[in-house]
Amino acid sequence: MKDLHSGMTALVAIAAATLSDDNTPPTIDLQGYNAAEVVLAVGVGGITFTGANKVEFKLTHSDDDATYEAVTAADVLGVDAVADGGIVKALTAEHAAAAAYRFGYVGGKRYLKLLADFSGTHGTGTPIAAVVLAGEGHDNPQADQA
Repeated sequence: MKDLHSGMTALVAIAAATLSDDNTPPTIDLQGYNAAEVVLAVGVGGITFTGANKVEFKLTHSDDDATYEAVTAADVLGVDAVADGGIVKALTAEHAAAAAYRFGYVGGKRYLKLLADFSGTHGTGTPIAAVVLAGEGHDNPQADQA
């Protein structure tokens, strides 16, 4: 079996919570890593999502942790398209079962942020969590996180 564990670390992008409003994204610093995968977990929708009552996940990146810009399709693997504002995933229809989604980041900037951007009315929250798996570390093995 190959060792994936020793060459990566997990960084919180959206703290696990039941959200009904935008999160405040922490800064993900990729210094010392050559690869990043965003893993998004979404529980059963607290509402029936529509084009007006939705959650859009916006990925932004930065060289200096001060000026962030939206990623484009060239910066992300595993998505059909990236919408305006760096939208890598949008919940716009019923989300009746928990699901996990993943996106590879290949944009080359040092910092990332992932925003769960809520639009419309969300009287009941939706369970959401996200981590960035920073891989191909320069200083392996990476510290255990158990």
